[in-house]
Amino acid sequence: MKRGPEDAAGRVHARKMRRALTESERVLWFCLRDRRLCGFKFRRQQPTGPFIVDFVCFEARLIVEADGGQHCVQRAYDASRTRYLQALGYRVVRVWNNEILQKRETALEMILSALRSPHPNPLPQGERE
Repeated sequence: MKRGPEDAAGRVHARKMRRALTESERVLWFCLRDRRLCGFKFRRQQPTGPFIVDFVCFEARLIVEADGGQHCVQRAYDASRTRYLQALGYRVVRVWNNEILQKRETALEMILSALRSPHPNPLPQGERE
């Protein structure tokens, strides 16, 4: 797939975001990286369409978003973003930052449950975005 200048800018921005993780993103990344969550591979701050998602597991077509208090006031934006990502074939799980920091096991169980649930529209074997 040929990438344009906007894709290069998105990759540069994602790289900056990887270096500036929030505390909750740092904690969650520690739990998800290196296939630590039951062998599932995650990427962090991954450009996906016009967005940069917090964490994505391509194998399970699952996006995990770590949400802070600002998401209470931007619900319409989040809903629109979720619809766009779902149209690309992803499921989106949103986890509150305080849940990641205070109830980590509960947050991980929710993510693991989504990972283990069959995707309603799986890609053909061996195919990836």
